[in-house]
Amino acid sequence: MKLAEAVAGEEYIVKDIVSDDEELKSFLFSLGCYSGEPITVVSHVKGGCVVSIKDARYNIDTDLAKAISI
Repeated sequence: MKLAEAVAGEEYIVKDIVSDDEELKSFLFSLGCYSGEPITVVSHVKGGCVVSIKDARYNIDTDLAKAISI
């Protein structure tokens, strides 16, 4: 399942980052978003979603949310 399809308020575990873009993977890794890490969708907003990773909140766009497998 992709993060873009996640239910708001539920905690999930990141399984994989599905992208050929190494810069995108490095960016997500710098946020603490990598395989095995818990992630929570706080809310869905127009053009993306707000997620909580390691006690920090980030607004990520739909393309990033579709690259994250949970």
